[in-house]
Amino acid sequence: MTLRRTVQTLAGAGALVAGLGALALPSAYLLESPGPIFDTISEIDDQPVITVDGASTYETDGTLALTTVYVNGAPTSTVRVPDAIRGWLSPSVDMTPHELIYPSGTTEEEVRDLNTAAMASSQELALAAALDYLGVDYAVELSIMEFTEEAIAAGTHEALAAGDILLNAGGEEITGIEGLRQAVNDAAGEPIELTLVRDGEHVEVEAPTYQEADGEYYVGILLGSEFEFPVQADIQLEEVGGPSAGLMFALGIIDTMTQESLTGGEDWAGTGTVDPDGKVGAIGGIAQKVAGARSQGAEYFLAPRDNCDELEGRLPNDLEVYGVDDADEAVEVLEAVRDGDESFLAGLSPCGR
Repeated sequence: MTLRRTVQTLAGAGALVAGLGALALPSAYLLESPGPIFDTISEIDDQPVITVDGASTYETDGTLALTTVYVNGAPTSTVRVPDAIRGWLSPSVDMTPHELIYPSGTTEEEVRDLNTAAMASSQELALAAALDYLGVDYAVELSIMEFTEEAIAAGTHEALAAGDILLNAGGEEITGIEGLRQAVNDAAGEPIELTLVRDGEHVEVEAPTYQEADGEYYVGILLGSEFEFPVQADIQLEEVGGPSAGLMFALGIIDTMTQESLTGGEDWAGTGTVDPDGKVGAIGGIAQKVAGARSQGAEYFLAPRDNCDELEGRLPNDLEVYGVDDADEAVEVLEAVRDGDESFLAGLSPCGR
């Protein structure tokens, strides 16, 4: 009996040690939780977030805050099993398998560099979208830089070449990735007609498209863009990366360059990528962004229309969320709330409800 009790005690102790050891192991998940918000028409450390040179500017009021998400997990941090359990229990935290976000071997420096580059690009695109809305002309050149493996398999590289300058897709002028993405999806798997400048001459080609597991269609090219602006916008915001602030940057620039306030003193937050022609693209972490916005005082929220389905059942109380497809619609919503235009607001498609 004594031997049996000793064995049982040692086995139990071993299981306890093993269990405690397992709790200390890194989790295979990334945790997304609400991050801080930053008002694009205000100041941080006594410095304006947005400074516009080369055009008249005006006082603003209310807020047009961009929203952020804390992402915890490799390669930038370590999420252990207890963290994952707490995240699983929290309604404002999402857990995503690490490999779905970062390819194996991705380093912390690579993530940081990618986010920094995406933020810089979003600021350029935001200025382009703002000037497009305001009717201020600027020059842009979109050139083909690389092909994805899927595009090469589909033969896209045989129709296109690195250095080609993209003008039109499916008969529509293209100024950014969202416009190209829409044209490719409209083609629904059929080859898409592209108008290019190659070696100084206009050429028309048909490029194959392909469908991926997400149901979207792709042409599989990486575009580079070069802008020439008559107006400069300097955006000061440190320690924030990624492309999803584009819409709110654009609205902040528009408000700064518009004599009448867009907000009428109301507190807005929002998110979304933006193309030079104002098209708003979907982003990640939408549920965390609306939760963070409401907890930090926002009363109204602008979301990409393509993200609205993800908000079903996850809208915070006392936060009005409006889905928009482009910057023009976003401004219309802002002005309708400012002016109390209930008939216009009632005619909008609900977002997340």
